[in-house]
Amino acid sequence: MSSFLDALNEAQRAAVTHINGPTMIIAGPGSGKTRVLTYRVAYLMQEGVDPFSILSLTFTNKAAREMKNRIERVMGGDARSLWMGTFHSVFSRILRGEAEKLGYPSNFTIYDTEDAKNLLKNIVKEMGLNDKLYKPGYVLYRISISKNNLIGPDAYANNADFLAEDEANGRPKMAEVYKQYAKRCFRAGAMDFDDLLLKTHELFERFPDALYKYQHRFKYVMIDEFQDTNFLQYAIVRRIADVFQNIAVVGDDAQSIYAFRGANIANILNFEKDFPEVVTYRLEQNYRSTKVIVEAANNIISKNRHQLEKKIWTDNTEGDTIKVIRAMSDNEEGKMVADVIFEQRMRDHFKNGEFAILYRTNAQSRSFEEALRRLNIPYRIYGGLSFYQRKEIKDLIAYLKLTVNPHDEESFRRVINYPARGIGKTSFEKLTVYAADNEKSLWTMAENVDLLPFNAGTRKLFSDFVTMINSFRAMMETKDAFEVASHVAKSTGILKELYNDQSVEGLSRYENVQELLNSIKEFVSPDEVNSPFYQELLPQEAEQPAKNLATYLQEVVLLTDADQEGNEDETVKLMTVHAAKGLEFKSVFVVGMEENLFPSGMSVNSREELEEERRLFYVAVTRAEQKLTITHAATRYKFGNLEYCEPSRFLEEIPQNLLTYVGYNRNKWQDEKPSKQYDATPITKAKPVAPVQQYVHAPSATFQAAFPEELKVGMQVEHQKFGFGRIAAMEGQNEGLMATINFDKSGQKKLLLKFAKLSIVQ
Repeated sequence: MSSFLDALNEAQRAAVTHINGPTMIIAGPGSGKTRVLTYRVAYLMQEGVDPFSILSLTFTNKAAREMKNRIERVMGGDARSLWMGTFHSVFSRILRGEAEKLGYPSNFTIYDTEDAKNLLKNIVKEMGLNDKLYKPGYVLYRISISKNNLIGPDAYANNADFLAEDEANGRPKMAEVYKQYAKRCFRAGAMDFDDLLLKTHELFERFPDALYKYQHRFKYVMIDEFQDTNFLQYAIVRRIADVFQNIAVVGDDAQSIYAFRGANIANILNFEKDFPEVVTYRLEQNYRSTKVIVEAANNIISKNRHQLEKKIWTDNTEGDTIKVIRAMSDNEEGKMVADVIFEQRMRDHFKNGEFAILYRTNAQSRSFEEALRRLNIPYRIYGGLSFYQRKEIKDLIAYLKLTVNPHDEESFRRVINYPARGIGKTSFEKLTVYAADNEKSLWTMAENVDLLPFNAGTRKLFSDFVTMINSFRAMMETKDAFEVASHVAKSTGILKELYNDQSVEGLSRYENVQELLNSIKEFVSPDEVNSPFYQELLPQEAEQPAKNLATYLQEVVLLTDADQEGNEDETVKLMTVHAAKGLEFKSVFVVGMEENLFPSGMSVNSREELEEERRLFYVAVTRAEQKLTITHAATRYKFGNLEYCEPSRFLEEIPQNLLTYVGYNRNKWQDEKPSKQYDATPITKAKPVAPVQQYVHAPSATFQAAFPEELKVGMQVEHQKFGFGRIAAMEGQNEGLMATINFDKSGQKKLLLKFAKLSIVQ
């Protein structure tokens, strides 16, 4: 047997060597899916299959490159002849050779998202439509969804349901915009990303000779991440594989999390119906995670009704229990996560690059960024910009800076015509020239615009802008930072601008601005609620400086201007759960596990939506190799208001023997602040968690903290919270000195002496 097959387990080897007929490989997390895909192609080539006749489709160019490189190492240069790549790259290659059949030049242009949005913006303008209603992002999203469901402009225009929906949303001309967009693309010899799929399907539909050609060229078809395919992608591949039926799909229905992009989980769930002769292999051995994490994941996903049967298992060690941390607020949640990362770096010697913080929405990153910066822990926002570097955040911050200092030239430039107020490029360039000639700031020239040779309309536009900023400045004298920032966000039109964009990206930007306002609210009122509930959970803060806008901006500048140095592998990764799919880390933090956040409040109205949220949680849990920490906050600012939060229902789906609770007295919490009931979705819940009994120690009157270097193994000590105990062991040195202490009432604790306060008991 070939040497590369010796590296496979029994299930993997069977999946690799079964090459004829329809094949489905259900690959659980950490089961060696990439190795199986790679070796299956290598085995086909070893068995004499021409690499030109193998079509392998992936979802990322990176995955395709890695697979091809691995195959080259096994089989040599012949691997370069494989048709391997993303759906879009492979289909564009097919279209290059067949484009003239569809009336396109062979060198047709491919429009990226920005190209498409710019074209739509021009079309909306030319048609005299309201660009606030026909936002390019939303219109493109609507067109994209239509194309991926094989709905062209004519079909859209003849669909009564679509027309009624557009009419109700105040966009009755959507069908005409779609039609004009398609015409303009065709006239320009251009296709957008969705056209690469739609036109390939059209090619095979209208030209049987082209379909015959590729059906007989590709005798073996493989699809990676099959659960993420949409209706159109699967329709094309089915037609290509229809002659030889040698189609192999690899995926995991439990990791289908992209419905919002059009992914259709029915493709993998119904594959056995589409191909009755399919042979199914299950890769169920997990090589990534501990037994505790694997068992937790199995219990979570078992609650979904619609799934393919499998049972993931592992030979790895038992591992630590999953830590569930309850924080008082989202701000404290960030601090607690940063503290645990600091502790695990010292105790377990994990590198920064071995940590990941996973959240449901990008807007949640702010509190974790701030907490990591305070501890000088380098981090990287994965798959997105740092919170404070996002355009919508920088736009609002620019207005706030201009309010504090109207002579801030860069802020002036950024917002003078955002949101659009009619000040064109030519007018602004003239103002810039006048400012330079007179050696004055842009603001000074704008204040004196009546002295400049502009027409009356342009003068009024500049004058109105100056008046608006001056009104903010006047308000700043009597109002706190949150009141001013909220007023600025509303009166400038930024909030309305973002809210009107109902695309996925638009909603995310709107949430980000709300999160910025939340951070300012927390800056202004960290102790807003003085109930015993808060007093019990929050340490008393030192006296705070003035809560005005200028002070807040100074703090933000210190946070955002710090350079991040070092290799990306030396940074903690922050990302959404969606972005984490396919990755793995030694220590993972799944944060914000609260009702209406995870699961999302928009995804609890049907079983299908709720099951996708549960699959998302399953993906998050299975990213962890050794340690998994789950956090949630008791309160969270939402739209500037402090709200009480209820723990996610998903936490109750993990066996209690796998969990260790921190800061958690659940029954008492619920008694003090009753929470709303879950929605009426008929999901069977686990039994309530028994209350965690916490020992409360009253420090001795003579308590006096000792210096770390005074402490020795065998000493009896007192801790202000954990009580009396004896030092069992010490390790590390200098600031990394740690002590293992057996406390009489609190059990064994491992404390970093730099932070722990211990009194030596005489």
